[in-house]
Amino acid sequence: MLTGTGVNTKLYLASSSPRRKELLSLGWEYTLLPLQVDESPLSNEDGVEYVKRIAKSKTFTASSQAGVDGAIVAADTAVIDRDTSGITEIFGKPGDQGEAVEMLRRLRGHTHQVFTAISILRAQDGTILSDLCATDVPMRNYSDEEIEAYVASGDPMDKAGAYAIQHASFHPVERLQGCFANVMGLPLCHLARNLNHLGITPIVDVPQACQAALGYDCPVFHRILQEKPQDFV
Repeated sequence: MLTGTGVNTKLYLASSSPRRKELLSLGWEYTLLPLQVDESPLSNEDGVEYVKRIAKSKTFTASSQAGVDGAIVAADTAVIDRDTSGITEIFGKPGDQGEAVEMLRRLRGHTHQVFTAISILRAQDGTILSDLCATDVPMRNYSDEEIEAYVASGDPMDKAGAYAIQHASFHPVERLQGCFANVMGLPLCHLARNLNHLGITPIVDVPQACQAALGYDCPVFHRILQEKPQDFV
């Protein structure tokens, strides 16, 4: 097991996502390292390999900005949908409103998956911990009029799959049975169990804080916290 004292270890978030900043602040104090990386999928790259690669790339891109006592957290999220012919497609952020409309039409009325990869780099010794969270997301059968109104609000434009699960008026998802925070972009229980391996403990009870903030009675947090991290590096 990889361990560390965690004493005076500064935590950094390598992200430009307001959702990840909001979620991480529920459980930890941290310093933000905004960054931009090329998130274009490679040829024949599946969704899992894509988010793993991008999350890892973010930690290394940010590592030059952090002090040697720092642990850098990065994550990447992708919406993965399978069409009727069995072909999977990675849905990133829509390029324009027309693409956002098409994504939402494609996703409505059936279940897709959201994958988030986490990568943590302990700068002082190069230790890397990585994990992956997958959540089945059942979308309700919203109307074309609802799509048009939601896209016109501008909310979908910086979100993978062109939707925010937490959006109060559009509320695109129904009967979720997995990790709500994962669909927002940062699965906090997966993150907590990995940071614990580095001796970095949260300032609050993470599952309790997450559920209270998101208004969601999570059915999976006990299982997630008891599992071993999925170190895919």
